[in-house]
Amino acid sequence: MILNIKYFVYLTLIVIGFYFIYTNYLNLIKVNFSNNHIKTSKIENKESDNFEEITKIQIENNNKKITLQKVGEEFQKQKINVLKGDTFSSILNKFNLSEREIFEIINIIGAYFDLRKLNIGQEINFFLNNNKEVQKIEIYKEIDNVLVIEMSEKINVFEKKLKKEIHQVSKEFYILESLYSDGLKNDIPQSILIDLIKLFSFDLDFQRDIRVNTLVSLSFEYIEIKENNSIKYKDINYALISINEKKIEYFKFLTDEGYTDYFNREGKNVKKSILKTPLDGARISSNFGMRKHPISGFNKMHKGVDFAAPIGTPIYAGGNGVVEYIGYNGGYGKYIRIRHNNDYKTAYAHLSNYKKGISQGVRVNQGDIIGYVGSTGRSTGPHLHYEILFKNKQINPLNLKLPSGKILKGDELKRFNKEYKKIYADHLNLLYE
Repeated sequence: MILNIKYFVYLTLIVIGFYFIYTNYLNLIKVNFSNNHIKTSKIENKESDNFEEITKIQIENNNKKITLQKVGEEFQKQKINVLKGDTFSSILNKFNLSEREIFEIINIIGAYFDLRKLNIGQEINFFLNNNKEVQKIEIYKEIDNVLVIEMSEKINVFEKKLKKEIHQVSKEFYILESLYSDGLKNDIPQSILIDLIKLFSFDLDFQRDIRVNTLVSLSFEYIEIKENNSIKYKDINYALISINEKKIEYFKFLTDEGYTDYFNREGKNVKKSILKTPLDGARISSNFGMRKHPISGFNKMHKGVDFAAPIGTPIYAGGNGVVEYIGYNGGYGKYIRIRHNNDYKTAYAHLSNYKKGISQGVRVNQGDIIGYVGSTGRSTGPHLHYEILFKNKQINPLNLKLPSGKILKGDELKRFNKEYKKIYADHLNLLYE
């Protein structure tokens, strides 16, 4: 009996325990399911948000890629200025381009532009994508003329003309210290000041002639390209220097022969026809006349004047003229000869190199750089051998009685009279408006 009661109690406790365990188990399942539902809901929403964000980013990236292809400004722009000794091929080698691509680019551009005529300082822009791959190249042929090379499945080349605006400026000031320093203080561009000094260097000694309160008046032009924020200064149109009531003034004029030059009101040219010394800062190392030749050792007529100067010193054209000969010329080495008129020629020997763009038949103005001092040919050291030829015979440059520059006559003088009066009127209007 007692045993039966004991079993009954055990059985009851087991049943009650099982009941509690089962009830708690159901509650636990319910709670876990509910929590799992909430957690799943949050994950799904989060994944949904991420999907929207990812989709948005992909769209933006796709749009950006399209923009990069269409708008060059979105590329990384790298500006290159051509340095002495650079070739277009050597510049392309700085970028991630294969030899085949370089060959194709140069070959295609050749139909639009002679790459041998790249000038020192000329601007070339490269546009790179995020992988540093060249997507576009811009070569500035002129400030308003750009050659564009687009790199896509095939290379496309075209010219782009930029809108330019030409402005004229008139300035007037008094010299208190020097023409150069006072010019800068009065907002005259450096390049214009250099041209101004060259223009008056035939008439004035800037060390001795200039006095305090010397009046300077001038007008000049510049080109503005707003698209790339570029400015290029052009020629001086009018210039006056007045010292103690002595006025020296010149007007720009295009002659019938096609030269841009400067003349006074009477139509007389500012320049002497031929320079006695066609380079700056040089000393005479050998005069014209008989001498013992430094290489052969024999007495021989030296038919020119030698100017000792460092290699690379710029050499200027002795006068307006046409390049008659350029090239290697025996003992003269690298050589240039310029024909100035029917009677006069100048010759330049032992050059290290020629100025880019100088070739046979090219017109040059007095003072233009045509080459650089060297020591080519039969030479013992860097110098310029300079000759002036009169009727094809060498004469002593230092004893030369220089003929005056061009004097305008006839219809050419009439045309000049009309043009100089307009230049002067425009100058006064701008100065006092």
